[in-house]
This record gives sequence, structure tokens and C-alpha cells, in this order.
Amino acid sequence: MVLISLSGVLLPGPLFAVTMEKAAKRKTAGLLIAVGHGVVEFPLMFFIYFWLSQFVIPDFVPIAVGVVGGLLMMYMGVNTFRNRRKNVKEYGVPRQESLLAGIWTTAVNPGFILWWITIGTALIMNAQIFGLLGFSVFTVVHWLCDFIWYTVVAFIIFKSRQFWNEKVHTAIFVFCFAVFVGFGAWFFSSALWSAISTLI
Repeated sequence: MVLISLSGVLLPGPLFAVTMEKAAKRKTAGLLIAVGHGVVEFPLMFFIYFWLSQFVIPDFVPIAVGVVGGLLMMYMGVNTFRNRRKNVKEYGVPRQESLLAGIWTTAVNPGFILWWITIGTALIMNAQIFGLLGFSVFTVVHWLCDFIWYTVVAFIIFKSRQFWNEKVHTAIFVFCFAVFVGFGAWFFSSALWSAISTLI
């Protein structure tokens, strides 16, 4: 289960992109983003464990998640790129900015939601074999993978930022823009195609 969890943590995605963006301003950005991620993830895991795993997910749920989440992610990508030239010193950025970035990016990410109602639900159902204790261990270990990964990534980025020139700075924000808009467009178009397919 840990290896499957790592497969979702280590793959570059929206949370990784926002970590790169915020880490240029604050060395603890990854830590705060991981905490924000956990604010959404822990309740979702307990919701699945105690309630959702007992039901079959209706077909319209993934479609709705893809459409709404895809649009929001594209908006975040455009907004991130538009604000790329804001030069903010470390500690001039409020801690809550990174915390809220972790919450917001997690909550609107269709990939995160769909992963949990499919693969994640299967993992939780396996953890149910070991009871509430086994499930609790799984949730903590899974989140610790996020916490360690994003904390380390942000610290490395922050420490290397003095070597960034204008081109590197722009390239990082272009990468963040591409990740948000690319993932958003993919989820949005996939959801629309699924909706069309169900109607044909």
C-alpha cells in the first residue's frame, strides 16, 4: 500500500507545481502545503472508510468532478502565470498563503478526488481487514509520504533560488502554468467525452 501511495505522491502534478511556486518565497512552503493537503485528505479518507466504501459511485460523479475541477484548475494556471512577476521576499508571504494553496489545490484537483474514489477506496477497503487501527496507520503513513516529499522539495528549491536568473524564474512559472492548464484541460475534456458517450 505504501508503494501505491508513493506512486501518487511522487508523480509531478498540480500540488508539485504549486509547491515550486511557493517555495521560491518561503522555505517552509512544502511543510505548510502538505498540512493544507492533509486538511482535505484526512476527512476524505475517513469519509470513504466509514461511509462511501459501502456504495457504488454513480457515473455522473466522476463526470461532475472532472468538469468543475478541470475548469478551476485551468483558472488557477492562468492566475499563477499572471502573478509570476510579483517579487515577494521570504516571510513577506503570509504562512496562510501556502497553507491555503495546499487546501485549494487539493480540493479542486479532479485527479486527487478520482484517485481516492477508485484506487484509494480499494486501498482503504484492504486496510479495513485490520480494523480501525490498521486504517489509522495507513492514513498517517500515506500523509507522511506527502509531508516528507513536499517539505524536502520546497527546501531544496528555496536554497537554490539564488541561482535563478530571469529565464529560470520564467521557466518555472511556465511549467506551473502548463501543469495546471494541461491537467485541467485533460480532466475537463475527458469528463465531457464521458458525458457524451453515456448519451450516445
